[in-house]
Amino acid sequence: MALLVQKFGGSSVSDVDAIRRVAQRVAASRAAGDDVAVVVSAMGDTTDDLLDLAGQVSPNGPPERELDMLLTAGERISMALLAMAIQDLGTPARSFTGQQAGMRTDSSHGRARLLDVTPSRVAETLKRGEVAIVAGFQGVSEDEDITTLGRGGSDTTAVALAAALNADVCEIYTDVDGLYTADPRIVPTASRVTRITIEETLEMAAQGAKILHLRAVEYARRFGVPLHVRSSFSDQEGTWILVDRPLTGALHQDGTTRHTSDTTTTEDPMEDPLISGIAHDKSLAKITVVGVPDRPGAAAKVIGAVSTAGVSIDMIVQNVSTSPEGLSDISFTLPEADGTVAVAAVRELQHELGVADVLYTSHVGKLSLIGAGLRSNPAVAQRMFGALAEAGINIEMISTSEIRISVITDQDVLEEAVRAVHRAFRLDSDAEAVVYGGTGR
Repeated sequence: MALLVQKFGGSSVSDVDAIRRVAQRVAASRAAGDDVAVVVSAMGDTTDDLLDLAGQVSPNGPPERELDMLLTAGERISMALLAMAIQDLGTPARSFTGQQAGMRTDSSHGRARLLDVTPSRVAETLKRGEVAIVAGFQGVSEDEDITTLGRGGSDTTAVALAAALNADVCEIYTDVDGLYTADPRIVPTASRVTRITIEETLEMAAQGAKILHLRAVEYARRFGVPLHVRSSFSDQEGTWILVDRPLTGALHQDGTTRHTSDTTTTEDPMEDPLISGIAHDKSLAKITVVGVPDRPGAAAKVIGAVSTAGVSIDMIVQNVSTSPEGLSDISFTLPEADGTVAVAAVRELQHELGVADVLYTSHVGKLSLIGAGLRSNPAVAQRMFGALAEAGINIEMISTSEIRISVITDQDVLEEAVRAVHRAFRLDSDAEAVVYGGTGR
């Protein structure tokens, strides 16, 4: 007998038929002898519909507290309907809001962070042999106000619940059959990855892969929660995300599968780079601060101003000053939604620092190649940049880590860039991947 936490996204509970299909899967897990706690997202596009309603009644922007109160209704609808469907199959089930499930958060409406998870009522339900269903994406602050965890927050709810219950695994059900070497909506022949480390998954999520929310992966790594990404529309094995275990089943740069063992062969050299996949992000913009005095503290002031404005910076590049005046340029990427705020923050420093200009470029894209041993294998970067050059794609910025190489390109050519790099590393499979719900979540 195992303790499972199963999370179902919006596409998995999009309508009555989908909810019944999920109910059958949950009931089957319980019938097999496993204890099951379930976390659900809102049905389909419910959250977007609620946001539209809020905008109509409050054109100047709804109060954050009331918006959170409204948005949590979507998950409450899902949890109640799923509980009904499971009970209709003869399996006892009980639903809980985030507050009832012990999800305590800070008071940051719309982007709350978990402070404590005490799922005593959920644990009692499981002890009675019932299925516990928890509304994802939500919690309650110390002031007893309802809060939401932000987009993708149901993933975080599921992983936090699994950690608090000491679950054997947290199963993330979506509308694709696991994690792929690229977004199957862009690269239909992307290969499914059967095993991947938590560190590589963290990079994939941070660089734009949409299957798992970044905060959920961070939480899983911190608390050692094994993750299993599967489709609620099929019985495929999916992808296992391993915590503190060796990588198994990732892909060589030549497209073959490596399975870790105690021995090595000439066909399977230990130090070959293992390519886990390609992530991309279309939601970025770029700011270039031109003519920054090349003196200590100048860069700190520029980056500090942006940080103080509450904007997160992704990639940063500062060129080496070669001018007689000792001036350099600083370029950095950031979420496109924060572009206006960031530009205003930097322009306030323009006169103080004597900066020549502040240039803003919207609609930039980021492509990231992720895998083990990339930095120690220069041929990987050579092949990646060569593939982009052959496709006629210009690289604007480059950033690397031990397991990632990222480049910034024009957003209009980003999808072609993904396909070009995917082909170059021969990551394609013989069959096309299926996106059952069409959303990738």
